[in-house]
Formats: sequence, C-alpha cells, structure tokens
Amino acid sequence: MTQDRTPAAAENPESAVPDEGEQPIKGRKNGLYPEVSDELAALMKSGWADTELRDLQPIEQAPYAARRRAALSARFPGERLVVPAGNLKTRSNDDDYSFRPSSEYVHLTGDQTQDALLVLEPRPDGGHDATAYLLPRSDRENGEFWLDGQGELWVGRRHSLTEAAVLLGLECRDVRKAAEEIAAAAAADPAPTRIVRRHDAALEAVLAELEADRTEQRTDPETPTAAEQRDEELKVFLSELRLVKDDWEIGQLQAACDSTARGFTDVVRELAQAVASSERWIEGTFWRRARVEGNDVGYGSICAAGPHATTLHWVRNDGQVRPGELLLLDAGVETHTLYTADVTRTLPINGTFNPLQRRVYDAVYDAQEAGIAAVRPGARYRDFHEAAQRVLAERLVAWGLLDVDVEKVLELGLQRRWTLHGTGHMLGLDVHDCAHARTEAYVDSVLEPGMVLTVEPGLYFQPDDLTVPEEYRGIGVRIEDDILVTEEGSRNLSAGLPRRADQVEEWMRGLTG
Repeated sequence: MTQDRTPAAAENPESAVPDEGEQPIKGRKNGLYPEVSDELAALMKSGWADTELRDLQPIEQAPYAARRRAALSARFPGERLVVPAGNLKTRSNDDDYSFRPSSEYVHLTGDQTQDALLVLEPRPDGGHDATAYLLPRSDRENGEFWLDGQGELWVGRRHSLTEAAVLLGLECRDVRKAAEEIAAAAAADPAPTRIVRRHDAALEAVLAELEADRTEQRTDPETPTAAEQRDEELKVFLSELRLVKDDWEIGQLQAACDSTARGFTDVVRELAQAVASSERWIEGTFWRRARVEGNDVGYGSICAAGPHATTLHWVRNDGQVRPGELLLLDAGVETHTLYTADVTRTLPINGTFNPLQRRVYDAVYDAQEAGIAAVRPGARYRDFHEAAQRVLAERLVAWGLLDVDVEKVLELGLQRRWTLHGTGHMLGLDVHDCAHARTEAYVDSVLEPGMVLTVEPGLYFQPDDLTVPEEYRGIGVRIEDDILVTEEGSRNLSAGLPRRADQVEEWMRGLTG
C-alpha cells in the first residue's frame, strides 16, 4: 500500500473546482500536495484514449436474474421496490474493508458494484420497469478520476453505464441522481415503497421522507411501523426466492466445492509448515486458493487444531499445530459470482487417527451418512438433522457418557452437551443462505429438488468437561458436505474430498509421502 493513499488536491478544496452544483472533491488532512495548478489540471484532462468497450455480451446470470426480478414484480404489484448493494465500510481511519454487495442485490442483478441499487418502478398497466443505478465512469473534466479517493486512477476502471446495461440486460442510470428520480416518481405516483434495509442508511433516510408512514410516531418502541413491516416482508420474500437454486446457481456451487477441495489438498500438502508455525499457515494456505480461483473465502476459515476444534467458530487461528492431535478445518471458497462452499474435514495432523480419535470420528461419519441418506425430495427438512442426532445419541449412550435410554436422550436433548449445533443449513450466496425465510418455508418445510444444504454433525468434548473420561477431553470432530436435493434423491457436491477414516488417511499419505 502506498503511503499517501488519498489524493491531495485537496488539502484546499478550492484547488479542485467542481462544476456548478457539484460537491468539492475533498482530500485528507496532511496531504503532501496542497493545491492543483491550472496547468496540471489542464494536463490531466487531455491526452486520454477512448476505452469504451463495444463488443460486450450479457453476463451468464443475466437471464436468470431477469426471471428472479419477474418473480419479485409478480409478488408486489403496484409497489416501488428498492434493493441496495450497500456501501464501503471503514476498517480503520481511511482504510476500507473489501466491498461485498448485498446478496439480495447480486441475486437480482448479477452486479457487484458498491453504492448501487436496483429500483423496480410500478407501471400503470402492471408489472415494473427495472433500473440499476450505478456509479458511471469517473469524470475527467472536473478531475474526479484522479483527485477523488474513489476515482478510477485510485481504485480502477469501472464500467460505463452503456457497458453495464449490456452486461446486466438492464437500463442503467447514474446513482447520484437516484434519490431525485425516485422522489419525482413518488410525486407522480405515490405507490407504496419497500426497501431492503440495513445496507444503505443514507438511502433509507431519503425514502423515509417520501412516505408519511415512515415518519409515524411510535407508541411502542418495540413495535415496528407499517413501513418496517412492509420492508421486512420484502426481505423475507427475497430470502425465500433463493431456497431453490436454478441450474446456473448449482453450477456455481459445484465450482465452489471443487475449488474448496483443491484448497483442502493444499493444506494437507503444507501441514509440515503449519506444524512449524501455527494455524495461521493453514488459514493463509486455504485463502491463497480462494483468491486465485474465486473472489475470497465465503466466511472466516476455522482452522482449529487440538482442543481448539471444540470451539465451534474458532477463527482466531493462532494456535499451535501438533502431530498426534486433530485439525478441524471448516472453510469454503467463494466464487467470482459470490456463491460459497461450506466444507469441514477433521484430519489427523500426523496422518493417522489413534484408536480413540477414530472411534469419535467414526461416530460422526456414521451420523453424517444417516443424515445424507435422509436428504431427498419430499422429506421433511428436519429429517436429516434428526437422523444424525439419533446416531450420535446412540454412541454417547453406548460409550457410557449418558446413562438413560436413547429415546429419553433425544426427548430431553441431552446429547446437545456434546453435539451443540444443528446438523445443517441452506447454502448459496450466503454461507447461511435464506436466513430470513419464514420458519414454515425453511426448517418446517419439505425438501424440493434444487435446494442445497449442508450436512455437518459433530462431537465436541471440551478440555474442561469433567463428565467425560480424561482421554476424550479436547477432541472435536465435525464432517460437513454440501448436498444438492435432486429429483432422484441427492448429490454430494463436495464428494471430491474423502470422508471415511481409512480414505482420509490414504489421501493424506498420498499427499505428504
């Protein structure tokens, strides 16, 4: 990173003169260049080649996104719908986190640009006109392209609105005019407006001024306003719209799983370096694969060695990696189109399970086998969880860790002391996809072809758990795969990685010698 990251035209805002009505381009305090000479401004305006791209084709997901927008339009006839991509978030001072757009926006457009939004404006004759509001190319006349911190010489070229319209199959307009144009449309047609909240606070504030019920007085701070209830209905619908994946999405998830398998292979090959350093080596090794083949990791990688494997979301990844212990690696590659895998393997660091580790591992494997077998169209969503939990409860009773019968264990949930979590969740653009769906549409639903979910039972014996024999303490095992519901039953998208204990050991020997 260069030392002077933010342009300095700008120590004195008057040095960058904007067009009438535009805001001054601001730099940061302590910039090294306090002003821009007229001669430099003139030099920077001239001598640039035409870089407009004229041979573009629509992106692969454009027709799929159009069908999703059609479903959204049909669900909310006569209403104005606003779906923001979101804004940059500050990491520290003037350093931002990498931008990741909202899943709702990506699903409906295929676009990934910051500060963007999708607006569905109701037509008098029914249906909606869809417009993507985006940042256009940087202005070279007012110097924004090199003076502004988000100018193209600082952060890279973006598509022109004409280019974006071709790629997305959507009308594209300047997002800086969005508030004005939405206000004008609302004045001409006071249709109810819904927005997906918690992605763009400034836009929410603008829309709050356009509808009277957004400013209604609360009689109870805990009771949502009518506008908030409408907005929540929009978010719920968009979450449920992602429950069944189309063929293109399934292809993306398969690609994510394939890349993830290669990332796990990388980790096994580099276990010796991890032993010599820490869990951080494992994290970095997998991240390298994610960045080379995709956008990023889909969530914070869990690289939990030894007793850290008993912490469900161990993401500090700063512990020692010791031969003779287990490594629980829970990680997923996020594709360039933002679909993520979510896979877990528990590996013997020295390549071989000891007898107790294998006993625990085999119990989790058998539970996962039972769970996967329960995934099929027409089955209840809960079936795979209950099947896996039954196997684990049976083993806990057989090992003498619980002294009541299995049915009583399951009735009282006693196995949860060591199983802790549910056996899976929906998967897609989010690692916990469709999270805002109604309970009856998700955990109380029936499985359909096209749904993708994880099956991930585990057993976790905490280091300080005095209810189990000492040799169990500090052992954590989870096995997780990504399962597609098909017309015939199911398909394991992450089957490229071995699961059975002897297969895991053979695979590791082949990679480490």
